[in-house]
Order: sequence, then C-alpha cells, then structure tokens
Amino acid sequence: MGHLASQKDDLLKRVRRIAGQVQAIERSIEAEAGCEKVLHLVAATRGAMNGLLDEIIESHAREHVAHPDLTIEQRAEGVDVLIEAIRRYSK
Repeated sequence: MGHLASQKDDLLKRVRRIAGQVQAIERSIEAEAGCEKVLHLVAATRGAMNGLLDEIIESHAREHVAHPDLTIEQRAEGVDVLIEAIRRYSK
C-alpha cells in the first residue's frame, strides 16, 4: 500500500473524522439520547466509512489492477485482493 502514502494526509483526516463520529455515538448513548439521534449518527458514520472504503478501493484498482506497468500476474493478484475485500465488505 505504498501508493497510499501520497494520500496519507487526506486519509488520516478522514479516519480522524470517523473516530470523532464514533465518539459522538458513544457520548450519545451514554447520555441516553433518543434513538433518532443515535441512528442519525450511526448512519453518518457508516457513510463516512463507505467513503473511505471507496477511496481506498479506487486507489487499489488504479495501482494494482489498471496500472499499465503491471504484469498479468500482478494484475491477477490485484484483482484477487480487490474481490476478497469486496466480499468481506458485502457480508
């Protein structure tokens, strides 16, 4: 995942924002907030996680599947990794 180094700062910002959203869920539950508020926070956090996942999947596809300098074997390995990640996500 060395290619993610170029996106490191942006990815870390996303992860920190997600961590803040998870903390907000925790605080809401501790404060016995209404289920509507907790559901909203969980949905927003899930959306943020999906956005992060989308960004990493796209980067992986571009670098490990579609990059013109890859061998057939490297492309096949990149596709296998991508398929496995998608399978895990879809469970």
